[in-house]
Amino acid sequence: MKVPFLDLQPHHDPLRGEISRAIEDVIDSGAFAGGRFVEEFEADFAQYCDCRHAIAVGSGTDALWLVLLGLGLGPGDEVITVPNSFIATAEAITFTGATPVFVDVDERTYGMNPEALSEAITSRTQAIIPVHLFGQTADMDPILKIAAAHGIPVIEDAAQAHGAEYKGKRAGALGEAGCFSFYPGKNLGAFGEGGAVTTNDSELAEKIKVLRDHGQIRKYHHAVVGWNCRMDGIQGAVLKIKLPHLDRSNHLRASHAARYDEALQEIDGLSLPVRSADAKHVYHVYAIRVREREEFM
Repeated sequence: MKVPFLDLQPHHDPLRGEISRAIEDVIDSGAFAGGRFVEEFEADFAQYCDCRHAIAVGSGTDALWLVLLGLGLGPGDEVITVPNSFIATAEAITFTGATPVFVDVDERTYGMNPEALSEAITSRTQAIIPVHLFGQTADMDPILKIAAAHGIPVIEDAAQAHGAEYKGKRAGALGEAGCFSFYPGKNLGAFGEGGAVTTNDSELAEKIKVLRDHGQIRKYHHAVVGWNCRMDGIQGAVLKIKLPHLDRSNHLRASHAARYDEALQEIDGLSLPVRSADAKHVYHVYAIRVREREEFM
């Protein structure tokens, strides 16, 4: 039997009728770029993440980029992050003109190593981006403590961590801001590209809202140079329908992961995912490690 690496049909089939009606509502309203469907999803997602604000954007990469711009980063600045991530993390940093500085990860959990972080901070460090890889948060308390001691904002790359928790607090509500991707294969996936920034900082939220819409403070009044990073109405409508099912889906992922743990634990040479005692893992990916990867595959 061949098991597909990614099969989106089981996610969508039970919701097909509801989603089709929502898309028809978008078509009938003409609210295709931003608008009420996006605003409704923003309100729901902010509440889900226990944040004051969620700002929907065109992708997870947009989310990272706009947060950095909103914090005023540019050439000459450094941003500390990890190399064990999708390229978008470093890509967004580079696109501001800042320089990514890489520190290693914890070998067991794959999150940013706080000890390595301390050693990498310089006078040019203007932000820290830990990555919640595979669905588990980084060890945030020591990271936040180190950052606070230096007055440096922490931005969570939560693109793989929808619904993940650290000591009972949701990913996206731990640092200055959280950045999410809603690429179709994510735990909470859209019907195309999409992303969001979560934050409790009202000033930063307003800056990102302006930046995502060509720098407009109101129609045709451009306060700054921004970009077109708005979310589509259809994506907002689809995500609003899928969001209430996220916790159940994450619970199923965790139960499947437990079955994998049991079935694979006796096989020599496999390093299985390690769950931190402080974190709720949502298993965006069940990643194993082997010494001879190509031969194993």
